[in-house]
Amino acid sequence: MNIRDLQYLIAVHDLKNFSKAAEHCFVSQPTLSGQLKKMEEELGAQLIERSTRKVIFTYLGEEVVAKARQVLLAVEQIKNLAIQYQDPMSGDFHLGLIPTISPFLLPLIMPVLFSAFPKMNFYLYELQTEELIKKLLKGELDAGVLAKLDWDYPIEEIPLYSEELKLALSSDDALAMDGEKVSLNVLEGRSVLVLEDGHCLRDQALGVCFSSGAQEDQRYQATSMDTLLHMISSGAGMTLVPQLACNEDLAGVTFLNFTAPVPKRDIIMIVRKNAVRVELINKIVDVIADTVPINI
Repeated sequence: MNIRDLQYLIAVHDLKNFSKAAEHCFVSQPTLSGQLKKMEEELGAQLIERSTRKVIFTYLGEEVVAKARQVLLAVEQIKNLAIQYQDPMSGDFHLGLIPTISPFLLPLIMPVLFSAFPKMNFYLYELQTEELIKKLLKGELDAGVLAKLDWDYPIEEIPLYSEELKLALSSDDALAMDGEKVSLNVLEGRSVLVLEDGHCLRDQALGVCFSSGAQEDQRYQATSMDTLLHMISSGAGMTLVPQLACNEDLAGVTFLNFTAPVPKRDIIMIVRKNAVRVELINKIVDVIADTVPINI
């Protein structure tokens, strides 16, 4: 049994398909299948139930996969320790961001990060919150940027910035003529467009709306913030928009600030507990916090 065999096992577990797993690992299917069969013979137990239709892991197989992930994570940490010892500001860095942050934050921070860390290879992934955290805990990401929520995961949270939620509505709406600031009370009795399930901003927006007497407009659920804003520009209704996502140049949309209490969301970076690249992560956090043009 070797590291490569553990990678084969995890690939089959995640993809539930031997052909796809072999392609993912850049080997032939007979090679992958043969190595996993040898692993089972070495262990003296079956890890995978094979059939023409599906791949099912036995109870032991699931336990071995969980341990294999820990082993591969430890191996990666050893490599990172060596890199950090030689040059802490070099190597690969895998960063995940949620969809309501990445298209608005990345254009701001990446030019600065490229300049600040010229020896670093940044790999960027747009993922919804649940998937982002899963990949972080699996060791597939070094860090994630997302909105702070209540959760019970073994992760460390590092504050980045806090951004207000603004009211975006059609410029033809009567509220758009009232001024730059409105009370949350104006939402009472109104219908508000929100993102589809899976986006944490959906839950945050609905929480504000329900507490203010508004309701969800169920005629349409968007897959992205840009789609929502274009719906608003066509006169479809109103929505709540994070500060960085407010595109003041978008025709037909007016953005209004709320008076106190102003709804906000806290943006954080998450890393695994006992992360080994502490110095690098802290410097990246400092760059992001210094670059984002809003008050923390």
